[in-house]
Amino acid sequence: MKLSKMIGIYIGGFIILGICILASLAWGSRYIGFDEVISALTQSDNMSLNALVVRERIPRTVFALIAGASLGISGLLMQSITRNPIADPSILGVNTGASLFVVVGITFFNLSTASGYIWFALIGAALTSFCVYGIASIGPGGITPIKLALAGASISAILSSLVSLIILPRADVMDAYRFWQVGSLSGATWEGIKSVLPFIIVGLIISVIFMHALNALALGDEVATGLGVNTGLVRIMCAIAGVILCGATTAIAGPIGFIGLMIPHIVRLILGSDMKNLIPMSAIGGAILLMISDVLGRIIGSPSELEVGIITAFLGAPILIIIARKAKVKSI
Repeated sequence: MKLSKMIGIYIGGFIILGICILASLAWGSRYIGFDEVISALTQSDNMSLNALVVRERIPRTVFALIAGASLGISGLLMQSITRNPIADPSILGVNTGASLFVVVGITFFNLSTASGYIWFALIGAALTSFCVYGIASIGPGGITPIKLALAGASISAILSSLVSLIILPRADVMDAYRFWQVGSLSGATWEGIKSVLPFIIVGLIISVIFMHALNALALGDEVATGLGVNTGLVRIMCAIAGVILCGATTAIAGPIGFIGLMIPHIVRLILGSDMKNLIPMSAIGGAILLMISDVLGRIIGSPSELEVGIITAFLGAPILIIIARKAKVKSI
């Protein structure tokens, strides 16, 4: 792809992202015009009601930016290391594993803050990933996309049952969990952002460090090994990065599905398969899609709102069907 075209795509992505940020700050139970949003952001002495509302929405918008980028990259990493076109934290059961451990933390350890949720979410996401890959590797033919998807669905069903078993007898826990489980950005705070940001930075750094190795891995294990790439190390480290990015986001927003499934495919259609472009554009695309979904949820559900997880599921389910119909089932 020509450099000028590549630059144009990046510029277009940043322009769309900027519009989405303004829309996220403008729409809610009270609509505020873009001119007033810009005034509130640029004039610190503006103490009007609209300006105060805009500033209250900033943490939600910032977290949507971070969470969307994290989920987009997490899905890209999972699809790359498994060579599975339908790999996604929600489909592979990673989100459900994080959810179960957060419920355990709420129920038995009285957790109530994002800083408390995050460790439980990360542990749950990691253990679930290990179980899914272990089950999918059993039997002849190695790990295949279908076996991964079936293992993820099976583990997810079991973990969902355990979640129900824990929360149904406890009305207080169920009340705390029911809004979190559908995936929502409404609970985003500066405290929560500060608690997950170090983990997300670590996940992003690992992704960037191994992006050239992922390009080699896409050529096949034998070719990558011939180029001096330790394929086992690459898969382990990128799996860790994917789990960190997904788990940290889930701790604050709950399980938001399909962002990690849709964005890598859309970005590949536009930019090709080079990881040095896929990683940053998956981050930009994930942030754009999550903010669009969040704004749509606020508009459709006005004067209340629909949780963003409902919107992403509505958008993502048809994409999953299309990908599953077109994907060729191959062993990894």
